[in-house]
Amino acid sequence: MDFLADIYPWTRALHIISVIAWMAGMLYLPRLFVYHADAETGTVQSETFKIMERRLLRGIINPAMIATFFFGILLLMTPGIVDWGDGWIWVKLSALFVMSGFHGSLSKWRKAFEKDANTRSATFYRYTNEIPTLLMIVIVIMVVVKPF
Repeated sequence: MDFLADIYPWTRALHIISVIAWMAGMLYLPRLFVYHADAETGTVQSETFKIMERRLLRGIINPAMIATFFFGILLLMTPGIVDWGDGWIWVKLSALFVMSGFHGSLSKWRKAFEKDANTRSATFYRYTNEIPTLLMIVIVIMVVVKPF
């Protein structure tokens, strides 16, 4: 595992890049849902949102999440990076678990829109749009400040 220490700066950089891409998509997709929820079913606008949502999820969000996990696991395996006795890593991993669940919810909601079966309001999606932001704040504070 010593080679992981040698490539640590690259692993960390690629992890951060992946997280930024994942978060960008996680913040944008619920915003698309807000507008899509207000669009009439079957309109050109609604069909355009379906294409945008599918491409965003499959082309950016899913690959970015996979890369985030891949590089994150490499970081966790790098000697001397994580002290598993510290509390911050467990809070960070818990927030990551919730973020992954939210990612799954976004996928489920996109499928409902794809089938013209959305039952949620634009207001619902406005509120859910705040979830990834709050989780991101927790994760960044845990990793950078390491308060405990």
